[in-house]
Amino acid sequence: MPQFAANLSLMYTELPFLERFAAAASDGFSAVEYLFPYAFAPAELAARLRANGLRQVLFNAPPAGLERTAMASAWEQGARGTAALPGREAEFRAGVLEALRYAQALDCPRIHLMAGLLPAGSTRQALEPLLVANLRWAAAQAAAQGCQVLIEPINLRDMPGYFLNRQDHAHALLDAVDSPHLKVQMDLYHCQIVEGDVATKLRQYLPTGRVAHLQIAGVPERHEPDRGELHYPYLFDLIDACGYSGWVGCEYRPAAGTRAGLGWRPVRKTA
Repeated sequence: MPQFAANLSLMYTELPFLERFAAAASDGFSAVEYLFPYAFAPAELAARLRANGLRQVLFNAPPAGLERTAMASAWEQGARGTAALPGREAEFRAGVLEALRYAQALDCPRIHLMAGLLPAGSTRQALEPLLVANLRWAAAQAAAQGCQVLIEPINLRDMPGYFLNRQDHAHALLDAVDSPHLKVQMDLYHCQIVEGDVATKLRQYLPTGRVAHLQIAGVPERHEPDRGELHYPYLFDLIDACGYSGWVGCEYRPAAGTRAGLGWRPVRKTA
């Protein structure tokens, strides 16, 4: 059975952010992920993890900004990453270094790097060399700290104009960067919306070892996994059959309260 991490940015939003750690632990989660930690001091987040016996398994590098205050507010201002944006290299590097500082404090092994929104008049082909160079630099920084950096294809309905949308494109970028410290974050919600044929793509990509993190949500409303068009019991069995031993992030918006919607979680089998 896959191991699930609660996404504290989307789940438990009925509580203040720092109270969500205890709520997730109370509901049986042993790991958490979230979008961004930069509004809080690393020591404060680390204390919440320790107090609740939780592991931090993923968070995002800042979507923009040169210092922490700007990094913490960039998402709300519409920033969606800088890795593929010309002229933003200083912000990208500052964000990676700040994310690695947090990762060290939180003992977090993976950081998601967002590519950004395609600038008007630009093409993905024209910007790809810059993205590859930025990712290669970030992977080298992560390697020095024993971390991995991840890229994630995101659907254009939820994030219009986002640079990276398809699994094959993400894996082509891994080929170009050629670093074991760069991996793919495969969100089955985004994959279903953009490409479909999710089971076949799991069979194609999970055995390669290049997918370091999975995420799930019901399609199309992004509610609990037992709502919508994907049959997750089948997919969970398939994830196991493919030999994936990483975390599955629950990046969904509860339809009517987080705890009330947790009935989808399978019961772990015991010997």
